[in-house]
Amino acid sequence: MKQIVYVLLLAGFCPRVGVAQSRTDPFLESLLRSSATPFLRRVLDKPDSFRYQLIYTRIDRDKHNRPHFHNYYYRVNPSEYFNPASTVKMPLAFLSLEKINSLRRYGVDMNTTMETDSSYSGQSAVSQDTSAADGQPSVAQYIRKIFLVSDNDAYSRLYEFLGQEWINRRLWQLGYPDIRITRRFVPMNEDENRHTNRINFVAGGAGRTIHTQSPAYSTIKFDFSHKVLIGNAHLDRHDSLIHEPMDFTTHNNFPLEDGQRILQSVLFPGSVPRKQRFDLRPDDYAFLYRYMSEYPRESLHPKYDTGEYFDSYTKFFFFKAGRSHIPDYIRVFNKPGWAYGFLTDYAYIVDFKHNLEFMLSGTIYTNSDGVLNDDKYDFEEIGYPFFKEVGEIVYQYELERQRAVKPDLKRFQLQYGHGTPAE
Repeated sequence: MKQIVYVLLLAGFCPRVGVAQSRTDPFLESLLRSSATPFLRRVLDKPDSFRYQLIYTRIDRDKHNRPHFHNYYYRVNPSEYFNPASTVKMPLAFLSLEKINSLRRYGVDMNTTMETDSSYSGQSAVSQDTSAADGQPSVAQYIRKIFLVSDNDAYSRLYEFLGQEWINRRLWQLGYPDIRITRRFVPMNEDENRHTNRINFVAGGAGRTIHTQSPAYSTIKFDFSHKVLIGNAHLDRHDSLIHEPMDFTTHNNFPLEDGQRILQSVLFPGSVPRKQRFDLRPDDYAFLYRYMSEYPRESLHPKYDTGEYFDSYTKFFFFKAGRSHIPDYIRVFNKPGWAYGFLTDYAYIVDFKHNLEFMLSGTIYTNSDGVLNDDKYDFEEIGYPFFKEVGEIVYQYELERQRAVKPDLKRFQLQYGHGTPAE
């Protein structure tokens, strides 16, 4: 397995800053508006309030079953900030498997016990994981929890394994200069987020350390010259109301088109240039596909309360409003996020019964009172219904769309925790 080598010129590399125009394709706008309910039309008519962006990716197969992609955009603008929330967990999961592959010479793989030390202020240690079958923390278990229920601690542990500098330089090297990942999902200042923990990989029942990763400090320079202020007021970390917009200038940044491209690159690695592919092995892809599409009820380790973690808990497009089972013939390979009034989802949707596939990526801001960080958002009233209706419209279009070649989707029919494949 080749190792990732960084070009030294990247040392001074920073994301682009500029003003871009929103991109809208008349086809997607017409498709949505022609079938929209009054609710959806009201949302679409207020882009400045809801800050929505959408990408519909149509997939057509040729006679060799090779997929060909066509993206349709609605208000997509990399300069219009949205808080990506948990969607940033997706590239970190991919990067973690890539980095694990570079450690195989030490006998480390995704299932090796990974003990995290506390090496700097604000950090915490981890030596066990009761959700795992063996009770031990590992990169594999963190990735499972990220995709099954969007676990925040799992993300923070992968952030610590990768290190802030490694994350950003590698994503920029892959061709995503506008992505910026600066923080864990725990209260920390900028300096603390630049410091990451000592990590020991341990093998065998005797707890023999086979590889140690020293604490790291990120010297990377981010461009924070473009101020990002949202809302009318916000609660600070002490729950005091501040009558000023919330400042997202130094927060994570993950433009919608970049996320769509990253998801496509893992589900269909042959569809992107080799230089934009993560350095993953066949068993890495199989592992990711399973846990990106498995429902919490199917998971054995971790085991989840399905009353709380229902099928559509992390599946926003056309499923979120209902808590009933999603039919097994439909699978959603995705990663959503929700925070500060923003809802976002990157999804590849497969219907094995009707032999159809498509991708949908979207974001919306739902915060009618203009106060951020108060956990009072319009997710239930606006956000989830928006995703549900957009997903239903595109799904119905896909059901009726004529295809020159019927796709063979067997590659995505997988075994899940209950032991049965998707229909």
